Amino acid sequence: MTFLLLLLLLLIAAAAFVLSRRDLRIKHLSRPLYQTFRRILPRMSDTEREALEAGTVWWDGALFRGRPSARALHAIPAPRLSEAEQAFLDNEVETVCAMVNDWQVTRQDLDIPAEAWEYIKTRRFFGMIIPEAYGGLGFSALAHSAVVAKLSTRCSALSVTVMVPNSLGPAELLLHYGTDEQKNHYLPRLARGEDIPAFALTSPWAGSDAAAIPDHGIVCKGEWQGREVLGMRVTWDKRYITLGPVCTLLGLAFRLYDPDGLLGDTPDLGITCALVPSDHPGVDIGRRHFPLDAMFMNGPTQGRDVFMPLDFIIGGPSMAGQGWRMLMECLAAGRSISLPSSYTGMAKLTARTVGAYTVVRDQFRTRIHKFEGVAEALARIGGHTYLMDAARVMTAGAVDLGEKPAVVSAIVKYHVTERGRIVVNDGMDIIGGKGICLGPQNFLGRAYQQIPVGITVEGANILTRSLIIFGQGAIRCHPHVLDEMRAAQAADPEQGLADFDRAFWGHVRHTTCNALRAVGHGFTNALPARPDTAVAPEMVRYYRQLTRFSAAFATLADVSMLTLGGALKRRESISARLGDILSQLYLISATLKRYQDEGRQAADAPLAHWAIQDAFCRAQDAFTGVLANFPNRPLAWALRVLLFPWGRPFAAPSDTLSMAVADAISQPGGARDRLTQDAYVPHDPAEPVGAIEAAFTAVLDTQVLEARMREFEKAGRVPAADPRANVRDMAEAIHAAGGLTDDELNRIRARNALRDRVIGVDDFAPNLQGPSRTESAGDRS
Repeated sequence: MTFLLLLLLLLIAAAAFVLSRRDLRIKHLSRPLYQTFRRILPRMSDTEREALEAGTVWWDGALFRGRPSARALHAIPAPRLSEAEQAFLDNEVETVCAMVNDWQVTRQDLDIPAEAWEYIKTRRFFGMIIPEAYGGLGFSALAHSAVVAKLSTRCSALSVTVMVPNSLGPAELLLHYGTDEQKNHYLPRLARGEDIPAFALTSPWAGSDAAAIPDHGIVCKGEWQGREVLGMRVTWDKRYITLGPVCTLLGLAFRLYDPDGLLGDTPDLGITCALVPSDHPGVDIGRRHFPLDAMFMNGPTQGRDVFMPLDFIIGGPSMAGQGWRMLMECLAAGRSISLPSSYTGMAKLTARTVGAYTVVRDQFRTRIHKFEGVAEALARIGGHTYLMDAARVMTAGAVDLGEKPAVVSAIVKYHVTERGRIVVNDGMDIIGGKGICLGPQNFLGRAYQQIPVGITVEGANILTRSLIIFGQGAIRCHPHVLDEMRAAQAADPEQGLADFDRAFWGHVRHTTCNALRAVGHGFTNALPARPDTAVAPEMVRYYRQLTRFSAAFATLADVSMLTLGGALKRRESISARLGDILSQLYLISATLKRYQDEGRQAADAPLAHWAIQDAFCRAQDAFTGVLANFPNRPLAWALRVLLFPWGRPFAAPSDTLSMAVADAISQPGGARDRLTQDAYVPHDPAEPVGAIEAAFTAVLDTQVLEARMREFEKAGRVPAADPRANVRDMAEAIHAAGGLTDDELNRIRARNALRDRVIGVDDFAPNLQGPSRTESAGDRS
C-alpha cells in the first residue's frame, strides 16, 4: 500500500514537472494533442464563422464560466425610461391604442385603420431607433421594448406594424453599415414614415437555413437612369415578409456572384444586402399571407433578373458579400427586443384580465380564484409573467449598454415565447367557453390564435433550442473553446500550436477548478457559497444555488464536449437540454435582478419566489435529461453522484406559494399593478378589457353586501317559493324579503350588469354576418 501511494505521488510530481515546463509540455503533450485536434476538427465555412463570432458575450459568459457574481449582477445598471420616453408611452402610445379595435381590424378592415397608420407615421413610431439627427426619436432599446409590449396588449397588427421597422431591417442596417449618402437619404424618410420598410430574407427552399438562400444576383453592366453602369441582375423568391405587401423600401438578401471578374478575382462574393425601392421595375409585392387570422401585413415578394446598380447595396459596392456578417451582427439586438416584448405584452394582458375575471366569475357560489385548480393556473400566469418581464428588461438594458447579446437573444426569444404560450393557454383554460367564442367581447381569443406565429419566426423555436443556444453558447461563452478552434485553424501551425497550448491548458485548469467547486457545492448544498454583496435575505438561498448550478453546468458542459466532441452537434436533444440549463440560469438571474432593482417589494416576493423555484426545477429536469441520455453510462452515474449527491435541491412551488401568487394577481394592489405595468387598459366599459376592470371594481366594492346577502339566505329568510331565489336573481328575492335597501339593490344590479357583460359571449346571425348581439346591446346601452 505504501509502495502504491509512493508511486502515485511520483506520477503526480512527474506530471506537475512536465506541465510546469513549457518546452516539455509542448513537446510531449500539446503538440500531439494539437495535431489530433487539427485533424478531427472540421473546417468552418465563412458563414459558420461569422455566425459563431457574431455579437458579444455578456452575463451568459459569467454563467458559462461557472462564476456568477451577485456583485456583478447588481452592478449592471438598472434600465430606466427617460422622461421623454415615458411621456411617449403615456401619451402617443395610449392614443394610438385607442384608435384600434382588434375585432374591427380582424373582421372588417383587415388592417389597422388609415388614421392609425397616419398617426404612427407622423408621430415617428417608425423612427424609434433612428437618431434625432436624422429626424427619429432616438429612443433606447428599453423604450422600444416598452412600446412594443404595450401595443401588444391591444392589437397584434398594431404591435407588429410598429415593431418590424424598428427591428432587424433597413433602418438598423443603414445605421451600422450604410454610406453617408444612403443614411442622409433614407433615414429621415423612414423616421417620418414616408418610406415603409420591409426586409426579405426567408426563402421557401432555405427556411431556417438562411445562409443557404438560393436567391442570387449576377454582377453585370446595364442601363440605369439613361446611362450604362456596373450593377447586378437579381432573382429572388421570398415569403413571410412582414410589411412586404405595403412596403415602399425593400431590404433584400441574396447571394452575389461575379463570374466575369468585374469586381475582382472572387466569383462567389457571398450573401449581400441591398435596398430596393418597391416601385423599382421588376419588383413584385402586394399579395398577402394569412397568418392564423392575424392582420399585420405579411406576404411574398419576387423578382426575376431585376437590374439594379451596385449603389443599392447597403454600404455601397465595398460591402458586396458582407451581408451575412451584417445580418448576424444586427440580428442579436432585434431578436432581443421584438418577440420577447410582444409576448410579454400578451402575458401582461392575460394576467390583468384573467386575474380580474376570476374575481368577477363565480361558480358553486364561490369566486373561482379561490379554487385551488384555478389558483394553480393563476400562479403560472403570474410567475411566468414576472419572469418574462424581468428577462425583457434586463436584455433590453444589455442592448442599451452596447451589447449585441447573440446567445442571450436566442434564450429570451425561445423561453419568453414558450412561457407566453403557457400563460395564454392557462388563461384560456380559466375563462373556458368565454375564450373559445370569438367576437368583439373576447379579450383573449386573438392572442390564443396567434401564439404559434412568434414561435416560428426569427428562428423557429425548435431550431433555436436544439442548435443555437448551447451550440453557439458553448463556443462563444466558454472562455477557451473559441481560442482552441482558432488555433487549430491557424495558417501558421507553429503560432497555432503556441495559441493552442495556452488555450488548452487554460481549459484544463478551468474545468478542474469548476469540477472541484461543483462537487464541493454539491456535498455542502452550496452553504459556503455566500453572495459577494448584500442581497435580500429571502433571496440568499437562490444566489447560492445559482452559483452551484452554474458550476455544475460548466462542468457538465465541458465533460459533454470532451467525451462527445463533434458528435455533440448531432446529439441535438442533449445539446438542447444543456441549453435549457444555461437559459434557466439566465432567467433566474434576471428575476433576482428585477426583485433587487425594484426595491425588494414584499408584495412581489411570492411572484419572484414562484418564478425562481420553477426555473430551478426546469434546470434540474434538464440536468436529469442530459445524464439519463449520456452515452457514457459510468461517467453519467459518477456525475449524478458528484453534482447532486443528496438528490434534487428544489421541489415544485408549493400550493401555499401558488395561492399567494394567485392572490397577488387577482386582488387590487401594488403587486398586480407592477406586474401589468403599461398594459393598455381602456376605461370604457363597452370595451371588453374596460368591462372587466369596471366589473372587478364593482365586485370588490359590493363584497360587504354580498356577505350580508349570504347570511340572509343562510338564515332561511328568503321564501323558498320565490322563483327569483336563484343564482342569477337572488338579490331581487332578498330585496323583496327586506334584506336590501333600494340603494343597495341598485348597486348590486349595476354590478351584475357589468358581470353579465364580462361573462357573456357574442352570438351572430346564422351566416355570421352583421353585428354580434352582445355588441348591439352594448351600443344600445
